[in-house]
Amino acid sequence: MFNEIFEELLDKLKESNEAALLTFLESNPNSEGTIHKKTVYSKSDIENAKTKINSQLKDSIVKTFEGGVPYIHKTEENQILIEPFYPKPRLIILGGGHIAKPLSEFGSKVGFSICVADDRPKFANSERFPEADEVICDDFNKVFDQIEPRPSDFIVIVTRGHKHDGICLRNALKYNTAYIGMIGSKRRVKAMMEELANEGFDKKKLAKVCSPIGLDIGAVTPEEIAVAIIAQVINFRRNSDILKKSDKFNWPEFDVDVIKESAKKSDIPRALITIIGSKGSVPRKAGAKMIVWLDGRTLGTIGGGCAEANILTLARNVIRNEGYKIEHVDMTGDVAEDEGMVCGGVMDVLIEAID
Repeated sequence: MFNEIFEELLDKLKESNEAALLTFLESNPNSEGTIHKKTVYSKSDIENAKTKINSQLKDSIVKTFEGGVPYIHKTEENQILIEPFYPKPRLIILGGGHIAKPLSEFGSKVGFSICVADDRPKFANSERFPEADEVICDDFNKVFDQIEPRPSDFIVIVTRGHKHDGICLRNALKYNTAYIGMIGSKRRVKAMMEELANEGFDKKKLAKVCSPIGLDIGAVTPEEIAVAIIAQVINFRRNSDILKKSDKFNWPEFDVDVIKESAKKSDIPRALITIIGSKGSVPRKAGAKMIVWLDGRTLGTIGGGCAEANILTLARNVIRNEGYKIEHVDMTGDVAEDEGMVCGGVMDVLIEAID
């Protein structure tokens, strides 16, 4: 029914566009009914007025981008669920040595698109970095033209020597990125920062470079150092204001495998389940998705446990009725105790039948 819309969403994200998915729900006091249609807009579509939508809906879409969480826009005829989507954050690893290999693996596992660059063919190849989305073998002065760093990128400099680190840092500082970290001893880092300041680099930007890189956990081995680095990167992604467009910005959940599966047709009836709102302590935040088939198979999760089990039971009825239902899940106080839940929050969940 809406396979092509999910495919269009994936296409926009592949082009590094922020995008909004709009689901037009029949207004119903019982929070259930039918879905009229879905559509998707890139942020540039909205900003450049490439689409004809009324100003109130446009304001709601912009607000959703700024907050990073789904929002329900209500009209006299229906209610429109607006979901923000952002391209997968990219971890750019400059240097393909011993630290880069586990760092690439860990970064991929925690949800980053991986780009590795080195000037040595032995260290810059897809066999060494099978999980990487892109591996570049070229001079470090030339790789930045190919990478074209974006504001949502995280740059990690772990080359084989101080000279190459300096080349990478000088280039990285020319761009506005979410994070720049560089390996090195405190003495060498201090000397390089003084050198760059004398060259005219902005001292405020230099002060934001994380170097020596990584959280101080006493890491020694390449794997331990990679853990320290990826932990710092995650901290910047989740807690830093660098990527936030407002104080209330939340980096949206993005279950890419669920979206890819939604873009395919299925012979078995199924439902798409989305957390559209959450407060307090919940296993997963707004935007998290999963698919359940009528034969019992599932893909993804909204947190597991009793809450998810109850939603999966409701999903069977939604699949049969070929509509939607919004269910309020309470995991606080007596309700949580009665159900054996360990969380202490609430969430609203959209269950919708899809082909």
